[in-house]
Amino acid sequence: METLSINPVGEKNTSQPQQQWGKNPKKNLNSTTQQRQEPLTEVLALRMSPNPASQIPENVQGPEKLTTELEEDPNKSRGSASEMLEPLQPSDLWNCPDGSFVKKIIIRGHGLDKPKLGSRCRVLAFGFPLGSGLPEGRTELTMGLGPWREGTWGELIEKCLESMCQGEEAELQLPGYSGPPVRLTLASFTQGQDSWELEASEKEALARQERARGTELFRAGNPEGAARCYGRALRLLLTLPPPGSPERTVLHANLAACQLLLGQPHLAAQSCDRVLEREPGHLKALYRRGVAQAALGKLEEATADLKKVLAVDPKNRAAQEELGKVIFQGKKQDAGLALGLRKMFG
Repeated sequence: METLSINPVGEKNTSQPQQQWGKNPKKNLNSTTQQRQEPLTEVLALRMSPNPASQIPENVQGPEKLTTELEEDPNKSRGSASEMLEPLQPSDLWNCPDGSFVKKIIIRGHGLDKPKLGSRCRVLAFGFPLGSGLPEGRTELTMGLGPWREGTWGELIEKCLESMCQGEEAELQLPGYSGPPVRLTLASFTQGQDSWELEASEKEALARQERARGTELFRAGNPEGAARCYGRALRLLLTLPPPGSPERTVLHANLAACQLLLGQPHLAAQSCDRVLEREPGHLKALYRRGVAQAALGKLEEATADLKKVLAVDPKNRAAQEELGKVIFQGKKQDAGLALGLRKMFG
């Protein structure tokens, strides 16, 4: 079942858990706020139950219109910009595998354990830019849970925390970022779980919650945050044994809608390919891939996808309009080519 009709669709809000601290690792995973009844709490507590609210209606329309459907001393912790210019030892640097940042270790932590899913981290942070959505000074962050993860900076901080030991202090260096250094200290954290330690039912339930939050963000006009949620959900489901979860089809289709809005037609086409590998007749994936192919200048491929949509649904206005644009674009290209040939041989 597809969720996003190109546009965002209705979802029930998923509230975020409050920050609490405890000594019992299992209890920490089970107590992500009983008052708010966060569904993720039930997942981490291994008390799974179906969540009808996470099943998004197929044909509900959203407001977007991609188509017609659809405290220590702060001065001490901040450091100075000149510190970034000091020669660094290779042993003091950690490069994030995806290249998003480099971590300069200021004070090494102790032990070998690092925060995992559900770990509650006591953090001292300074230097975040305005609008990052992250608090300065002492704060508590739960790995895998909470709205703090949804922004670009939140995603970076979570990746950094996953690489830190208790007591470690580090400075983040981002390519192209010219703001003041960002300092992060991991004072302590509770024990969590690796994703591979979760049962299949737990992974599926967590993925449903990420999907629900992603659709909520999409409806709010935040396709970037929605794409992060869908991506996290897919990473959980990719570890399941064959044939995998049917949720993957929905997530890839929704991710494609986000990628089109973000101006990433190449990635959108790839996401649609993943959907069509499992469901060759998936109309929304065919339509979105047609839009992506047109944006990439692959007019023949775009025409083929859009005609497949119209063969099944002749009254699909979005596909009609998009096909008209593709045909017009093709005529312009042909006219330009003909003019060029006349000049060359005339």
